[in-house]
Amino acid sequence: MPTIEAIYRYPVKGLSAEPLPAVRLTPGETLPFDRAYAIENGPSGFDPSAPKHFRKIAFLMLMRNERLAALDTRFDDQTGILTIRRAGDVAVEACLDTVAGRATIEAFFEDFAADELRGPPKVLKAPGHSFSDAAERVVSLINLASLRELAEHAGAAVHPLRFRGNLYVKGLPAWSEFEWVGKRLRAGSVTFDGFARIDRCAATNVNPETARRDMTIPRTLLDAYGHPDCGIYLKVRDGGELKVGDTVAPA
Repeated sequence: MPTIEAIYRYPVKGLSAEPLPAVRLTPGETLPFDRAYAIENGPSGFDPSAPKHFRKIAFLMLMRNERLAALDTRFDDQTGILTIRRAGDVAVEACLDTVAGRATIEAFFEDFAADELRGPPKVLKAPGHSFSDAAERVVSLINLASLRELAEHAGAAVHPLRFRGNLYVKGLPAWSEFEWVGKRLRAGSVTFDGFARIDRCAATNVNPETARRDMTIPRTLLDAYGHPDCGIYLKVRDGGELKVGDTVAPA
């Protein structure tokens, strides 16, 4: 049976993945605190009182700003404190839920990404909003067997976190995850609806360990399979607890 090998959330769009041993999911929602914050790259028009989906170009993100991968970040959802490490040392630590804390983080990115900014960086948040690339509230799933086969075409190992997925599954034949689109799935006590395939952008070219663009993942996918898709989006239908080691199968 396919099983959940790893669960990740990404509290700040474009910053570090955070592994979770388990998570409680709510119908129609993302993982808690997944892309709950974003760093605005110059004025975007985002209104926290009336949040809506914006294209990722409005924010600092890996597709354009690969240097973000050089930062090791951790978010404490109990305190709202974001810790950013650079080369192993704490570069800045501040609370994203206070004006002073956000200003501290913004000052860090004003220096760190100075030559890539279109205006002052600004920490954004809106209650219940996720700064996902997808307009829908979704959970992303990556099949590790598909990545192993893709690596054969690429001629080099493909780090799973290039794809910034929420759920990583093992024990499933390569690319058979696409067959789950349009079907109902059960994992742990959670029921999902397979929603859509994920088309990949240049963010996957960035090595999450070196912060360098050392692959051409979308081009490799197109050359090998005739499409740029890797992974699928799921929608949470019935909430519950999901943990590493849970099986995944059509409901």
